[in-house]
Amino acid sequence: MADKKNNPAEVKDTGHVWDGIRELDNPCPRWWLNSLWLSGVVVVVYFILYPSLPLINGSTKGLLGWTQINEYKEALAEVEVIRAPFEDALAAMSVEEILADQKMLNYAIGSSKVLFGDNCAACHGTGGAPAQNAGYPNLTDDDWLYGGDINEIEMSIAKGRAGTMPAHSKLLNATEVDQLVKFVVNSSNGTATEAGKALYAAKGCFACHGADAKGVKMMGSANLTDRIWRFSGTEEEVRYTILHGVNDGSDSKTRVAVMPAWSEKRAVILELTAEAIEDDEDPSEIDWDDELEGDESERLTEIEIKKLAVYVHQFGGGQ
Repeated sequence: MADKKNNPAEVKDTGHVWDGIRELDNPCPRWWLNSLWLSGVVVVVYFILYPSLPLINGSTKGLLGWTQINEYKEALAEVEVIRAPFEDALAAMSVEEILADQKMLNYAIGSSKVLFGDNCAACHGTGGAPAQNAGYPNLTDDDWLYGGDINEIEMSIAKGRAGTMPAHSKLLNATEVDQLVKFVVNSSNGTATEAGKALYAAKGCFACHGADAKGVKMMGSANLTDRIWRFSGTEEEVRYTILHGVNDGSDSKTRVAVMPAWSEKRAVILELTAEAIEDDEDPSEIDWDDELEGDESERLTEIEIKKLAVYVHQFGGGQ
């Protein structure tokens, strides 16, 4: 037999010939056949040990009872054991204390990437900078309508923001609108005229944007003197905002700009704590069972709010 293998002319063939090459009819190597049979045995063993055959209401469970969900839960439990000391520490710390503790700061930032991606990136972008003129605040610059202090950021996330600007389509004539548009555009370039300033004051715009047109943090009104635009700084877009306002329910064309509240409960706690400190009282003496009504919404936990505040602060625009 060995001689025949060495002499292809004496080996039985299949009768197929391509380009002068004759297909021989030699048996498969024994190692290959053994491997084939062994793989079949492995498949049978797999079917017995693991979920495999589909049934009407599920599948066979297998002797090991293994599932991907159980494996995931076991792995998650291991991670939570490691994270538990950090999570407990965060619960007892303020956002200012987290910023001052490098170890906790690193943990808060590292564990917030997925949190930000799941809840914030859809509007603010994965890196905190949304698409240009998308209408969402850029979290990486130094322009903060409600303040960029770490505590103010935490409040913005917890409470949400929905600033309003009244529509002026019925309050101003065409000439006045044109003059105010030019005033806003010129203010951003530092070339506002005295005539524009006079009209700005006469129409009461200063009541929201301030006498210096730099905005009022308490109201969340825009700074008209910088070059940062939420809805674009072209004359056409500025005119649209003046005519139809922002979040003005009386105008169907108004711009809608709402930051949802992520924890009403946390917002109440922050507000009452700040009031107690302002009144020289001890926040630890506040009776929260009495102050909280119990129906405050919580889309995110207190720890998650803290993490996101720190994470946003570290984008570079936090004050």
